[in-house]
Amino acid sequence: MPSGTLYIVATPIGNLEDITLRALRILKEADLIAAEDTRHTRKLLTHFGISRPLTSYFDHNKEVKGSYVLDRLLNGLNVALVTDAGTPCVSDPGYQLIRDAAAAGVTVVPIPGACAAITALSASGLPSDLFTFAGFLSNRAGRRREKLESLVNLPGLIIFYEAPKRLLTTLKDMLEVLGDREIVLARELTKLFEEFLRGTISEVIAEAERRELKGEVAILVAPSTEEALPDTPRMEELLAKYLASGEYSLKDAVKKVTQETGLPKSTVYAEALKMKSGD
Repeated sequence: MPSGTLYIVATPIGNLEDITLRALRILKEADLIAAEDTRHTRKLLTHFGISRPLTSYFDHNKEVKGSYVLDRLLNGLNVALVTDAGTPCVSDPGYQLIRDAAAAGVTVVPIPGACAAITALSASGLPSDLFTFAGFLSNRAGRRREKLESLVNLPGLIIFYEAPKRLLTTLKDMLEVLGDREIVLARELTKLFEEFLRGTISEVIAEAERRELKGEVAILVAPSTEEALPDTPRMEELLAKYLASGEYSLKDAVKKVTQETGLPKSTVYAEALKMKSGD
């Protein structure tokens, strides 16, 4: 028996009019729809008058449900994989299922459509010829900063996703680690209160402190430029002063110099370690 086809179906990120005609056809014809949240997907299907069998597939059941879905595919059924919003596998579960299906000889077909990262990028006004998608940062402060530090010298634009409750904390970590770069914060994409905030990280922080920014956001961070960075001699002078004073630990001295110069934390920290080892 020939195997079925696994369709990777993008769904709207807000405005339901953004679903494609092809996506609607595939959802109507699929033998089974594997959804991140069946309750959420059922609302979407009901809106478009579609009634098909549903099964859940998300991070915490992907091992069990992955085997179940793969078995259905190998038995000739066509399966549509969807997430709550946007394109599956873009900061959403699914890549393991696709990997296993492809390894088993199952045909995998993408059904393109909405994606928050690309939607935000297209309207950002920032250079888009080179970009890195970094997805969601960790909700643990140490790991979040560690990840940001690994991206400091990355060329091109960096795109992040973030939840509203962590937005301000994440922006402040970005300011400390990446420096005061130009960013675009896109929130409520394709929805009624869609908004783009443009400016430096510190300017957007000020706006986020002034009013509550609701909804999940995409944060697009421009690469650093030599012209935008202060001279390193000032960094060295300040570090030497604070470290020699005896009033600041290395960590506190780095934090203070980072705030005063706008240089990336990793740059200041590396110089501080050199000074310490020289002593």
